[in-house]
Amino acid sequence: MITLPNIDPSMIANNLTPFEPTHPGKLIRDELEERHLTQAKLAEQIGVSPSLLNEVVNCKRGVNTELALLLEAALGISANMFLQLQADYNMQIAKSDSTFMSRLANIRKIAAVL
Repeated sequence: MITLPNIDPSMIANNLTPFEPTHPGKLIRDELEERHLTQAKLAEQIGVSPSLLNEVVNCKRGVNTELALLLEAALGISANMFLQLQADYNMQIAKSDSTFMSRLANIRKIAAVL
C-alpha cells in the first residue's frame, strides 16, 4: 500500500499564483523595450496622441479595433492578439465585480428557461 504524505491544503492554496490577465499595454511596452523604441516615436508612427498611447501602455485605457489595426501595421503583431488580450482582460476585471457575476447568473437562469 502506498502512503501519501500529509499535505496541508492551505500550503497549496498559498503557493498558487492567481491568474493575472495580460493587458494589451504590457505587450506594447515589451515590444517598445525590445525594439528600443520610444512611446512618442510609436505614437507618431501610428498617428495617435502620445497621451492616448501612454494611457494604453499604462493599462488606463483599452485597445479598440482601430488602434489594434494601427499597432498591427506598426509592430507586426496581429490585431486579433491585441483584441483577444483586451477581451480576456475585460472579462477578468468584470468577473471580479460581484454585480456583473450576479447579472450573468440571472442571464443564465433566463436562458435555461428559454
